[in-house]
Amino acid sequence: MPEPVPAEPGNTELTGLFVEKPPDNVVAVAGTDAIFIAKVDSTNLTRKPTMKWLKGKWMDLGSKAGKHMQFKETYDRNTKIYTYEMKIIKVVPGDAGGYRCEVTAKDKCDSSTFEISVEAVHQEEQTDILSAFKRADAGEDEGDLDFSALLKAAKKKKRPEKEEPQIDVWELLKNAHPSEYEKIAFEYGITDLRGMLKRLKKMTAPEPKHSEAFLKKLDSCYSVEKGKKIVLTCEVVDPNVQVKWLKNGQEIKPSAKYIMEANGNVRTLTINKTTLADDAAYECVVGEDKCFTEVFVKEPPVTITKLMDDYHVVVGERVEFEIEVSEEGAHVMWYFEDVELHKDHENPKYRFKKDGKKHTLIIMEATLDDIGMYHAWTNGGHTKGELEVEEKELEVLQDIADLTVRAQDQAMFKCEVSDDKVTGKWFKDGVEVLPSDRIKMSHIGRFHRLTIDDVKPEDAGDYTFVPDGYALSLSAKLNFLEIKIDYVPRQEPPKIHLDTSGNMVSQNTIIVVAGNKLRLDVEITGEPAPTVVWSKGDQPITDSEGRVRVEARKDLSCFVIEGAERDDEGNYSICVTNPSGEDKAMLFVKIVDVPDPPENVKCTAVGEDCATIVWEPPKFDGGAPIKGYLMERKKKGSSRWTKLNFDVYESTTYEAKRMIEGVLYEMRVFAVNSIGLSQPSLNSKPFMPIAPTSEPTRLTVHDVTDSTCSLKWLPPERIGAGGLDGYIIEYCKEGGTEWVVANKDLCERQGYVVHDLPVGEKINFRVVAVNIAGKSLPATLAQPVTIREIVEHPKIRLPRELRTKYIRKVGEKINLTIPFQGKPRPVATWYKDGQPIDPKMVNVRNSNVDTILFIRSAEREHSGTYELVLQIENMEDRATVNIRIIERPGPPLKVRVTDVWGFNAALEWEPPRDDGNSEITGYTIQKADMKTKEWFTVYEHNRRTNCTASDLIMGNEYMFRVYSENLCGLSEEPCMSKNTAKISKTGLELKANPYKEKDMSCVPKFTQPLLDRSVVAGYSTAISCSVKGYPKPKITWMKNKMIIGEDPKFLMQNNQGVLTLNIRKPSTFDGGKYSCLAVNELGQDEVECKLDVRVAVDPEKK
Repeated sequence: MPEPVPAEPGNTELTGLFVEKPPDNVVAVAGTDAIFIAKVDSTNLTRKPTMKWLKGKWMDLGSKAGKHMQFKETYDRNTKIYTYEMKIIKVVPGDAGGYRCEVTAKDKCDSSTFEISVEAVHQEEQTDILSAFKRADAGEDEGDLDFSALLKAAKKKKRPEKEEPQIDVWELLKNAHPSEYEKIAFEYGITDLRGMLKRLKKMTAPEPKHSEAFLKKLDSCYSVEKGKKIVLTCEVVDPNVQVKWLKNGQEIKPSAKYIMEANGNVRTLTINKTTLADDAAYECVVGEDKCFTEVFVKEPPVTITKLMDDYHVVVGERVEFEIEVSEEGAHVMWYFEDVELHKDHENPKYRFKKDGKKHTLIIMEATLDDIGMYHAWTNGGHTKGELEVEEKELEVLQDIADLTVRAQDQAMFKCEVSDDKVTGKWFKDGVEVLPSDRIKMSHIGRFHRLTIDDVKPEDAGDYTFVPDGYALSLSAKLNFLEIKIDYVPRQEPPKIHLDTSGNMVSQNTIIVVAGNKLRLDVEITGEPAPTVVWSKGDQPITDSEGRVRVEARKDLSCFVIEGAERDDEGNYSICVTNPSGEDKAMLFVKIVDVPDPPENVKCTAVGEDCATIVWEPPKFDGGAPIKGYLMERKKKGSSRWTKLNFDVYESTTYEAKRMIEGVLYEMRVFAVNSIGLSQPSLNSKPFMPIAPTSEPTRLTVHDVTDSTCSLKWLPPERIGAGGLDGYIIEYCKEGGTEWVVANKDLCERQGYVVHDLPVGEKINFRVVAVNIAGKSLPATLAQPVTIREIVEHPKIRLPRELRTKYIRKVGEKINLTIPFQGKPRPVATWYKDGQPIDPKMVNVRNSNVDTILFIRSAEREHSGTYELVLQIENMEDRATVNIRIIERPGPPLKVRVTDVWGFNAALEWEPPRDDGNSEITGYTIQKADMKTKEWFTVYEHNRRTNCTASDLIMGNEYMFRVYSENLCGLSEEPCMSKNTAKISKTGLELKANPYKEKDMSCVPKFTQPLLDRSVVAGYSTAISCSVKGYPKPKITWMKNKMIIGEDPKFLMQNNQGVLTLNIRKPSTFDGGKYSCLAVNELGQDEVECKLDVRVAVDPEKK
């Protein structure tokens, strides 16, 4: 499999970063787990390396992480080795194919390819009907029934004695027609068909032929990220040759996207702003020669720009989870818990909607089974939202009231419930009421009405409305009022008959909900008819129209308030008078309303997935006691509010749970009284659920002296959204309880030296991680530490490459780092050849743990034996480093030709005076012809000081030159031979073949005759013929057997045997027979034609 080539070659160095790679070929058994491990040494890296696992050439497996594929990364701080692990859970046949792990770190990269083959399980399976139905890739308690698996099992059982031969897919593809590739891939589960065909092409391709047009061909393949620029480069032999660039066989025209450049022998094609359409095969064509490459365009990861909101709904409501991604047309996978959601045409419970960058998951009617966490995944992001579904509760907004109706009047029972979709039935004394001409039932929105026209005595009784599907009933009584006619005296004192039932909570007190209508019908008796006056306080009410008015009817006085307001609350009086007397009644109208919103909503404490919210009760309770509160929350930036409780919550402190750590939330609160729900409070300030980190890990003692202790640890395993601000180090004497803080400021590193400790004491240490949420649990040592210096013998850890002779070239940089150990701090001293080193020539830097020998530019005099002495008091350790600085050797001496025989010449020379401080490894001998003086190599790496030059050309004289060679290369100058070698000619004579001249003589002969013509007078014309003959014949033109002389009317031409006679503006006298005569010494030939000249006729005169 060819490696991807970076978009700009030359900027990335391919180096060996892997210390352990996955095996080249892995055979996995279907249904088992497969683990692949790669290790990277970060000792020489300045940044943390980035690892990618790829399948085929471009598919990034990082986007496939989940239940089937898992990726893990660990780091060993002691060895500085990163370990990357890819685990495939329950391998399936589709996992077979080519894989690649690719590691990059700033300007370095490395990759490793491996193949995975999947084999079926070879074992006898017992007959199990349930396991036969279960999906092959399902777990123990999951998966849909797979009838195709059962049918396949049944087919296998019919002919158990026949075993299908194992099919080699490679052979199948090699012998198949290209039109059958897709069918074979589908039948045998090939997922990387394109990669297999590329490898197959390499397997069957012949040896590449040497290109005569290209010095350097295009690389085998290139890779580039979508939207970036890529440059394809090759070199041609002829700097003036024109090249063509093809894409998938079609020629590319220059444009702003495709820029073609020629610079000497280099030809480049630049593709700007690459798209997925640029993922194709490209060719550079020079005449009949071509070179090929492939460009792979990687799609950048799609991130989620708008996160998913939580939902809190009741059964039957519609739910829409909406997200926004960074790219239009991106692929988004939706999951409910761990199950991927797909569109089902037969049962469209879930609908998926795409609108540009917006992606929406729609649940048409939510049920209790839909409660849980919903996830949205892209190849570069993940978000989740929680759905909570409550059982639907029916709330009675208006109950039915008792009615007292006279004969032949209309009775109407009316109620209002919270759900406009609820239906119900009406009952009278337990018997269902059926509609008739007099009895009608209606359902409009949330209102249900039972209307009885022309009321009769038998209609009296108990009426009940029962909603369908709810254990709820509303009852009221219908009273029949009998009218009795009594004879009364003519004068009767006025009387107010005030009904104290209905809206009155106590005698003479009426409660009205703000915004509702108050209509008070007061029956008045008296003879003659009394005069009625309504007053509020001392102010009489006389308006018969308007919002507050008085309506007069026979025997009734109606007091009406439309849209009651708080200012309408007060004492009202009704006074009736007639000549017989006066009556008066007092009423108190109380206006009740929903409460004001709660105040000062704020978050007082947060946890990992919870927060504590407090608020103050509303200033005005609406005239009715506060029953409790309802809470809602939303993510900051979202417009979707989620209910936190359906039942009224009585306290003013609430703990919100099931929140996502690291996400900003806002809260608001509603107050509830018997009238209804208040307006929402102002949003709380945004708050974020965060938690302290877990405790630091692997707390160890690194070093101890008489007054200090050096501690080291690793970061907490769980840091969370709150991040990590630093660490606090504390210590305490053994047996004590008072912990002393060792550092005034937070320590940001994973190491700290505690100073000023008492000598000989046993001290306990602990380390606490701190972030915005507070302190974590402490990490402690298993045992106390005794504060006392530990003496350790000096020991030099000489690197392996320095244990042999260390060779470098002149001018190179030398930087030797030699680690050592010992306590207390050792003293390191360097010597060269037994003498202390000169600080002007060599630089030395010592630290607690190593010493560095540095030479900026090496010279020959730096060669020698260097000794490092490490001392602690009377103890020491020594190490020796042998350094040799080498350079190119001088030229050989006294090169001469010692003998010449036949086509051979013998050479000898002496070794160079200066060997460059390195052994001479050989000589390079070259020859040149004295005529052309072009040098050609005869021998390379010749280890002797003599040689024989063969295959010399006879008659030429040759001179020779010799280069010496060592580890640095060839000498800068050669040594020329003092004499030459002349190859003498032998007695050979060249005999030329006799030459006989061919006779080309030919009699004149016309190969094309003259043709008869008819022309119009006044228009120039020409007649032509052709003739051959040798010697060249003489041409004579004749008209009517008369030779045409030097007449200017005629122009005669002879062009390579083609004879033409041009006639300028002929007249009727120029008609006749024209002939052409060709004559030479061998004979003659003649042709003739007839020329007819006609007069042009004017069509108008005709």
